[in-house]
Amino acid sequence: MASTDLPDERPVPGPLVPKLSGPLALPRIVFGGGALSPQYQTDELLKSDSPLRTVQLALRYGINAFDTSAYYGPSEVLLGEALFALKDEFPRSSYQLMTKCGRFETNEFNYTPSTIRDSVKRSLQRLKTDYLDVVHLHDVEFVCEEVTPRRTGNHTSALGDEKEAYGLGEGEEGKVRGEGDRKILEAFAELRKMQEEGLIRHVGITGFPLYTLLRLALLILHNPPYKPVEVMLSYSNLSLQSSTLLAFAPELLNRAKVGQLLAASPFSMGLLTDAGPPAWHPASPELRAATIKSAMECQARGRLLADLATGYCVRHTGGSVPLVVGLSKPEEVHECVRVWREIEAQENDEERVGQEEMVREIFREAGVLDWAWASPGP
Repeated sequence: MASTDLPDERPVPGPLVPKLSGPLALPRIVFGGGALSPQYQTDELLKSDSPLRTVQLALRYGINAFDTSAYYGPSEVLLGEALFALKDEFPRSSYQLMTKCGRFETNEFNYTPSTIRDSVKRSLQRLKTDYLDVVHLHDVEFVCEEVTPRRTGNHTSALGDEKEAYGLGEGEEGKVRGEGDRKILEAFAELRKMQEEGLIRHVGITGFPLYTLLRLALLILHNPPYKPVEVMLSYSNLSLQSSTLLAFAPELLNRAKVGQLLAASPFSMGLLTDAGPPAWHPASPELRAATIKSAMECQARGRLLADLATGYCVRHTGGSVPLVVGLSKPEEVHECVRVWREIEAQENDEERVGQEEMVREIFREAGVLDWAWASPGP
């Protein structure tokens, strides 16, 4: 698309999204490219100019970091094409690209070093760049050894009296528990090689179970070359329904020495929206029912559940933890920034906090507050 053909999306006047402190100097809000996939969008939207318009508007608001994956179907391609079309206004040095490897569109997991290398090279081509700011091993819990006394529920006991049952006991940090753990270490070592070659600037891991992320961060730290995980992305663990990332963060940062945490998916993969959870969502029947009830109660009070969910995450991240928000349409970017500005200005704080507590109480009464589903699933 020629520069003269570009749409002209303009931000609503007001403060722009700032950069946070931390080793990557990421923006307060990161563009979640998982929303640009068939899992969440129609072919019609993905083939339209909506992705380009959304990227352009996000950059103009200061949202200048993008999270995507080889697993997200056309997401890398769409982002690469959009950013290339916008290169005159936003050169490569003005934004950061984060992607993931090891999980692929066919839902196959392959952590062999050669496949990891091929995946990163493919991502470089699709994103039209000669380096990536971050590459994560995607959804590590599907590859490593599973160490847990239970597969669902509240896992904060992993930080206390059940730490040994979760493989988090003192003195066991470097213990390789099987072939899965060895695959993690070998794949991570390959990413470090590509980092030394200048293709990647930072390497990290992503996943859902926080106890697994903590165990693997400790495993990597306590095995040669004894360097910490530089970046870790946790999704659906800082939301209206579950805020367990706040409990795990001190251990991740201080004990495992993770350099940068990111909190992703304030809507918990579409769970915390007024449309209700998608059919494929792993939520239990009790969690689904509590979410639908929450959405109805929010609407009765003149506010959307998605608005409340975004605001809660914005309020509880900040500092040095960016929030990754899935974006696919310009109106979603406008809405996300509107909520961020409202939280920053402390507008309607009392009303917001009261409604957040109302929703969390609904989850608490249903027995699903801070409840986690099994990952991998049954």
